[in-house]
Amino acid sequence: MNHYCDRRRLTGATARVLLSTRGDLHPGGNVRARLVALLELTKPRITLLVVLTAAAGFYLGSGGGVDAQLLVRALIGVTLVAAGTNAFNQARERDVDARMRRTERRPLPSGRLTLRAATLFAGVISAAGVACLAVAVNLLTAGLAALTLGSYVLLYTPLKRTTTLNTLIGAVPGALPIVGGWTAAGGVIGPAVVVLFWILFLWQLPHFLALAWIYREDYRRGGLAMLSVSDPDGRQTGQIVLLHAMALLPVSLLPSLVGVTGALYFFGAAALGLAYAGVSVAMTRAATIARAWRVFLVSIVYLPALLTLMVVDKVVR
Repeated sequence: MNHYCDRRRLTGATARVLLSTRGDLHPGGNVRARLVALLELTKPRITLLVVLTAAAGFYLGSGGGVDAQLLVRALIGVTLVAAGTNAFNQARERDVDARMRRTERRPLPSGRLTLRAATLFAGVISAAGVACLAVAVNLLTAGLAALTLGSYVLLYTPLKRTTTLNTLIGAVPGALPIVGGWTAAGGVIGPAVVVLFWILFLWQLPHFLALAWIYREDYRRGGLAMLSVSDPDGRQTGQIVLLHAMALLPVSLLPSLVGVTGALYFFGAAALGLAYAGVSVAMTRAATIARAWRVFLVSIVYLPALLTLMVVDKVVR
């Protein structure tokens, strides 16, 4: 066992092999490590956000009382598809993740999972999620989930390497879960749910562009075609951030005009929208990391607060 004592002389690959062999002496720990790696593959925080938006869409799309059993079935399916989508994304971007400091410790670039295991896991849970929605909810919601998965993995993910428009395109699958929640509850496709889609769509642009500016050097190392990489002074990034934050403000008020929400939501959404646009203004003067962080943090508060306002408004009306 002396060869374990001088790890500094080992190459990274050799060390991983030896440590993996050592872990085999404790099979319980090895299983736990694999389960943790599989969980990381699903990007739990992003999956949770998808589930919350779908749940909000379900509640808003429910004509009368909420069917709790149907809601549970819908959220199980949505969770599986969202988790599978994120897992497929990591499988396809494993080489990019290995070059970026922010992502180099993810399960695939770190060697904690094989590509075969990750792909199999992603395929199984994605198929199970779509099947669950088709059988236990309805075919329209299952179709929307499949569209979300396909557009994210087969369109958005590869376009991240070739065009700065990838963020705009990726906002489409990012906005579909609230539509899926709406249709899962029996809501029909019409002006109300289209408004919800556009709120989610517009919210994402300042959110992701701010994040891309914060990690622009990482994206450059990863070889991704992000606007922040080709925008040295950040002026264009700041302008686009402000443009979409300002466009979001009037769109976010439309649910009250189409009868989905009332006055409580209207004034709350106006305040949130002004705050989002307000922090975005500073990025047009100078795109600094500190200002990008403010936009990003406000965006994180904005969406849950807006969805909560929608739900509370419907409860009190």
